[in-house]
Amino acid sequence: MLKKSIDFTNERDLVEACVANDRRAQEALFRRFFPTMMRMCMRYTKDRDIAMEIVNLGLLRVFKKLHTFSFSGSLEGWIRRLVFHSLSDYFKKNPKPVHFLDIEDRDAPTESYSLSNLYLEDILKLVEMLPDATRQVFQLYAIEGYTHVEISKLVNISIGTSKWHLANARKKLKQLMEKHYNSRNYAG
Repeated sequence: MLKKSIDFTNERDLVEACVANDRRAQEALFRRFFPTMMRMCMRYTKDRDIAMEIVNLGLLRVFKKLHTFSFSGSLEGWIRRLVFHSLSDYFKKNPKPVHFLDIEDRDAPTESYSLSNLYLEDILKLVEMLPDATRQVFQLYAIEGYTHVEISKLVNISIGTSKWHLANARKKLKQLMEKHYNSRNYAG
């Protein structure tokens, strides 16, 4: 007897089936979000094997915590956050200089400091120092990969306001990085 094919296009049904330990639903969730999470992780590490390891750990975290998802926001955003935590954990355990954060335009003159001297943990601490709204837009855009149009809908702000917050975040992060770099140079 053939098993009945179930369509998991409704996120609530998909989540509830995953929580009920339905393997087909778990596979459907994995297949739906794996490519997006893989692209997100590949922005931070160019090593496909490492990115795959991080995504798998992140999705394992998702399955373990899926029962806590409250449907108050987007499922994809919630999954992105958990996978990003796995990404952050990976780099905390394997500290290497990161070269992923494009703070200024590529055509801007080279500054006296180098992002290669900062580690992911340092950068995340600096991001936490941003004002709440600016930090939220920066994380959605630069870390989670949302567009300004998507951010404007998620946060209920105009596209122009989203762009302003991103520009403001870049400006403030540049200042914080210069300060951080200079304090390390004077301390050493």
